[in-house]
Amino acid sequence: MNYRTIHEFGVDEFEIEKSRFIGYARPIASEEEAVEFVNEIKKKHKDANHNVWAYVVGQNMNVQRYSDDGEPQGTAGIPTLEVIKKEDLRDVAVVVTRYFGGVKLGAGGLVRSYIKAAKLGLEAGKIIEKVLYQEVRTKIDYTLLGKVQNEVMNAGYFVKDTIYEDSVTLVVYARIEDVEAFSEKMTDITSGSAEIRLGEQFHLSEKDGEIVE
Repeated sequence: MNYRTIHEFGVDEFEIEKSRFIGYARPIASEEEAVEFVNEIKKKHKDANHNVWAYVVGQNMNVQRYSDDGEPQGTAGIPTLEVIKKEDLRDVAVVVTRYFGGVKLGAGGLVRSYIKAAKLGLEAGKIIEKVLYQEVRTKIDYTLLGKVQNEVMNAGYFVKDTIYEDSVTLVVYARIEDVEAFSEKMTDITSGSAEIRLGEQFHLSEKDGEIVE
């Protein structure tokens, strides 16, 4: 199953009416990691007026939590959570830190500000898609190497490694839906002499169709 999340830790900020909003985001693997992240930011900004947070855990978004952290109910935590859900993200935690500048923003102003800060944090963390891949090892004779390499490159497959021994093994990462076609292609262009072994399945990060490492 493919899903959307963020690639790395992200932080960005802006100021409005002398109030400073800092949006933090991080990919997480469990609720424990999410809570750790929230506590880390709260400790870092213990002098802030508010550390509003929200997180979503699980590919089915089965864990969803948020806190207004003292802001008027419905103006901070829920809007922050809704940004994560609107972007259809999984396994993500967001904390928005606010330093109050002395000018009240009103309920609408708060909602807009928390939404903006959450978006900035998420964008800084690079919104990506986690795509299911499988490792495919193709063992061939040296005489076929050029032909196979050209085919693999032209088809846009990701070559993770090339192992030179008594024969050559190309280690390719193929999207799960492409594995069968790739295996058939390797069998075809080597006239059945390729030794093909399927390895583990795992998710890789993609942005705009390209693998992000």
